[in-house]
Amino acid sequence: MTRRSCAVYTVGVISAHLLVVGVALMVAQVFRTVMHDRLKKEIVLVEGSRVFESWKTPPPPVYMEFFFFNVTNVNEFLGGAKPQVSQVGPYTYREYRYKDNVSMLDGNNRVSAYNTKSFVFLRDRSVGDPAEDNITTVNIPAWAVMNKVKDSFWKSSVVSLLMNSVGSGLFTTRTVDELLWGYEDPLLRRVAATSPDVEAVFGLMYKKNGSNDGEFVFNTGQQNHLDYGRVVTWQGQSQLTFWSSNQSNSINGSDGSAFHPLLDRKERIYVFTPDLCRSIHMDFEKDVEVKGIPAFRFTPPRSVFASKEENPANEGFCVTPQECLGTGLLKVSPCRKGAPVVASFPHFFLADSQYVSAVGGMRPDRAHHQTFLDLNPVSPPSMHLTALWSHLLVPLCYCIHTTHTHNTLSVVIDDASAARIHKLLLIVTLGSNFPLIIVALGGVLLLVFIILMVRDRKHKVLSPTACWRLSMAVL
Repeated sequence: MTRRSCAVYTVGVISAHLLVVGVALMVAQVFRTVMHDRLKKEIVLVEGSRVFESWKTPPPPVYMEFFFFNVTNVNEFLGGAKPQVSQVGPYTYREYRYKDNVSMLDGNNRVSAYNTKSFVFLRDRSVGDPAEDNITTVNIPAWAVMNKVKDSFWKSSVVSLLMNSVGSGLFTTRTVDELLWGYEDPLLRRVAATSPDVEAVFGLMYKKNGSNDGEFVFNTGQQNHLDYGRVVTWQGQSQLTFWSSNQSNSINGSDGSAFHPLLDRKERIYVFTPDLCRSIHMDFEKDVEVKGIPAFRFTPPRSVFASKEENPANEGFCVTPQECLGTGLLKVSPCRKGAPVVASFPHFFLADSQYVSAVGGMRPDRAHHQTFLDLNPVSPPSMHLTALWSHLLVPLCYCIHTTHTHNTLSVVIDDASAARIHKLLLIVTLGSNFPLIIVALGGVLLLVFIILMVRDRKHKVLSPTACWRLSMAVL
């Protein structure tokens, strides 16, 4: 056999080496471990890290959509009829959010920041002009004052006289701008004259444009990647004081802007939201794809707002034992200065059917009213691929009879960020699958070796020892 035949043996030896090395690396998952360890070290909330700037100023645009329920039969309702409402909206605002007053703490293991938000109205994404469109709805200031004095006959009588004198009724018609950003209420103005702690202005988003919810302290994830973005304290507290149990007062998870890398489908993620005065959890629902990027969809289960009978862990959210609401409702009065307000998902989605059937015009729909987060398990966790956060505010006075407004926060990753994630995923995929590439190359060379051996069967061969020495010399 010629030197060409010895080259055949060389191919065989190389293929054997590649197969052995590739399989060994696959079994040991060396490259996968290396890539994951690198991600854990790089994705930390520390100045100079690859995610710090995007965490401080998230690149994807955020849109806040407000929907109102216009009460169409006020007189009939006051006469005892079932309320009828029609949904009006959306009134869409571009929400600009950024972390302000950022400070590193505890040797870069923690970082403090204020989540500052501002809103700019977008006419092209809205159904009308918020300065001109009127909404007839429950007069929350009136109900709040009445709820405050409900246990005193004398005070209730005084409030009734005040309401008559200023022309304040159980319902009010206001513009969208007034309902959102505030208006001077005649009843509150009279009350504020003798009670300095009461403001004369009421609005669902009053003083929230250009403001923040207080100081957050986050874990940077430097010591443990699972703690990345986790809220350590809010407004200087590691526990809330609104509720009646330690579990309900616990601050769990992130603020919804960042989640740790390398998420798993089996995980339960937690989000603390000041709007609801509590933490909620989300479970994996299904695999989805956003702009060509694979993602895990997490959604809150029914148990989040379940009654204490359905989920005993929620008993701590009962303001008093007599004020435990049914499944789908959460009284948030403790963190709303006592205002008789209840939170729910839009159109009482996931709530008991009694609430849905009690109001004409409620049409809960999973496709439109479900809250969800679409997260890629590998990409920088401050970049949500998609986020839809919805909740409904309901006046407690007639929480099963009237509804007020719901807002939807939507975030979809921008094209530039999507392109960066595609590039990152390609690098991670190639790095993690490098052993597989080695095995595939070894398999191809093995096939070539077999073909060459068959073709050279008729030729004279050198001694195997000579070919072996030549092959090893080549290697």
